[in-house]
Amino acid sequence: MASAIAAKLMALSTLRRKQARNFTVRICTMESDLEFSCEVKWKGKDLFDLVCRTLGLRETWFFGLQYEIKDTVAWLKMDKKVLDQEVPKEEPIILHFLAKFYPEDAEEELVQDATQHLFFLQVKNKILEEEIHCPPEASVLLASYAVHAKYGDYDAKLHKPGFLSQEELLPKRVFNLYQMTAEMWEERITACYAEHRGRTRDEAEMEYLKIAQDLDMYGVNYFFIRNKKGTDLLLGVDALGLHIYEPDNRLTPKCSFPWNEIRNISYSEKEFAIKPLYKKTNVFKFNSSRLRVNKLILQLCIGNHDLFVRRRRVDCLEVQQMKAQAKEERARKQLERQRLEREKQREKHLREEAERARDDLERRLRQLKEEADMANEALMRSEQTADLLAEKAQIAEEEAQLLAQKAAEAGLETQRIKVRALRGQEERRAMEQKMLEAEMLALKMAEESERRAKEAEQLKQDLQEARESERRAKNKLLEITSQAVGPPPVADGRPAVLSAPQPQPPVADVRPAVLSAPQPQPPLADLMPQDLSFSRENLSFDFKDTDMKRLSMEIEKEKVEYMEKSKHLQEQLNELKTEIESLKLKERETPLDILHNQNTEQGTSKHSNFKKLTLQSTKSRVAFFEEL
Repeated sequence: MASAIAAKLMALSTLRRKQARNFTVRICTMESDLEFSCEVKWKGKDLFDLVCRTLGLRETWFFGLQYEIKDTVAWLKMDKKVLDQEVPKEEPIILHFLAKFYPEDAEEELVQDATQHLFFLQVKNKILEEEIHCPPEASVLLASYAVHAKYGDYDAKLHKPGFLSQEELLPKRVFNLYQMTAEMWEERITACYAEHRGRTRDEAEMEYLKIAQDLDMYGVNYFFIRNKKGTDLLLGVDALGLHIYEPDNRLTPKCSFPWNEIRNISYSEKEFAIKPLYKKTNVFKFNSSRLRVNKLILQLCIGNHDLFVRRRRVDCLEVQQMKAQAKEERARKQLERQRLEREKQREKHLREEAERARDDLERRLRQLKEEADMANEALMRSEQTADLLAEKAQIAEEEAQLLAQKAAEAGLETQRIKVRALRGQEERRAMEQKMLEAEMLALKMAEESERRAKEAEQLKQDLQEARESERRAKNKLLEITSQAVGPPPVADGRPAVLSAPQPQPPVADVRPAVLSAPQPQPPLADLMPQDLSFSRENLSFDFKDTDMKRLSMEIEKEKVEYMEKSKHLQEQLNELKTEIESLKLKERETPLDILHNQNTEQGTSKHSNFKKLTLQSTKSRVAFFEEL
């Protein structure tokens, strides 16, 4: 008994020691929350890899684990233990799995559907929360793609007015800017939604991202800084480079420095120093508010520069493999979609044939009904004719009987005259004369009687023919009635069976759930070019990549080509803007709305402005920055 108690106590103590070595982390994604039990010795990379494996994500270089610290945010470092960082100490430790870096071209760079979906959800949330400024006409078009991604193809029978009443699709700023009801907004969103027929959810999400990536504030991280003169400015860090903004204008930068023009970034305390690639250009410096902000800026600069260099090199084996798998998957989905479309067309054809057969049957039934009504009318007329002929025959029989009776009376009279003729010659002559007259009269009456008898016989024959016609009419009516009751034959001789088309069973997603562990990423230093260096002593990062010199304008050229291809999109946005412009309340426009309208009137876009700014020399831009 004592040994059993001792064993239990030992097991409890072991369990306590084991529990003390673990801690709980809650990971908040854009779709759901996940909880993990982690070991105290785990580094940030161990936790990050576990989350990526759980989500089936292989394009891990875009994402990170974010946490809040005081009045700012920070990203979990991959090379340090989780508990050694400034994460919240209360369990479960709450971390947010978010996109840390944005692609230059979502369609070219995002390979996995899971990666694309997470970007779609995050960008959509930022637009609705107004962290990314979006003009009203673009908001309507983006909302239509978001609806398509959720509901699939538009169907007027299913998507009736009011089906979007519970959906959050437009920023509140857009609602307040126009004298339009929710029903009017839904009508315009639905009109755009109906034009997207035939797209899959992934295609709708990609169209959403392709429009959103042209917004001025897309993918930009803003930080408050001061230049040497002490002027308050905003630093913007994104996939293209560093941008300097005025505090009240986050749409249009005053000057920009692409990553291929930057040689080194370093900071000491609150001061940041940026060395341009060209040695003749002076180093320009700025001050940030806190040391923690400097660390965040440096992290974002290093990560964005790495991706900038990576995009302009040949894809690694892992990315090539993912792109090949994605291409095969898209081809498979295309074949599946074509198969479903063929089945849908066949079902539609069968439904149309069934409707035509139903219409033919209804038309035939109407025709049979008309024929039956006509037969009934003919039967009624024949019955009336038969009754009339029967009445005439009866009258003729009565007249014949009356004539026969008169003929008999005439015969009796003739007999009496003959008897009287025996009385005398004179009386005989008189009687002969009378008898002759009586005989003539009897002959006439006999002829009349014979004629009446013939008429009666003729009337009987007419009555018999009328009854025969009535019998034939009844038989034809019975034949028509029997044909109306039985199913009409079709072309192959079998009865046509009108049945509602059976609903097609939903096609299950046959994609295998690939949850394979991603290939281990090489350390950050290995991903960098050999001539790039990162010094931990002075917290600086060198960008000495000579290959970048000849690629200085490559991305701008790609963006200009993309804008030429998106002419239809611009026309669609202009049409939407024209439709709702008359209902705008000018007094409710925000400063960003006014700035966006001014840029639109001047024909300035995100990419054209970036190209214009980078046409100036780096030295002149540095001088301009220092004089702000």
